[in-house]
Amino acid sequence: MNQPAWASFLGLAYRARKVATGEELVIREVRNGKAKLVLLSSDASSNTEKKITDKCSYYNVPLVRVENREQLGNAIGKDARVVIAILDEGFAKKLRTLVH
Repeated sequence: MNQPAWASFLGLAYRARKVATGEELVIREVRNGKAKLVLLSSDASSNTEKKITDKCSYYNVPLVRVENREQLGNAIGKDARVVIAILDEGFAKKLRTLVH
């Protein structure tokens, strides 16, 4: 399976330890001001989606939606992931250009 360019780049960010995964960790990083970009899968539950979008809008963190949780998890070499935060400005800027 050939993955999109953004997925490969996300894997690089993960290996550089500039990524937080999981709802609670992502929310903590958004609150702390460390999250530069949040990737949310389109198949997230409505509760999770509302929680993440509200936090991101309140703290002015850009939010990008990706196709599904399997694609998000595969990008970092893990099981399905619903939400991922990018903790580095350089990685965040590049990912924003690749995802759209």
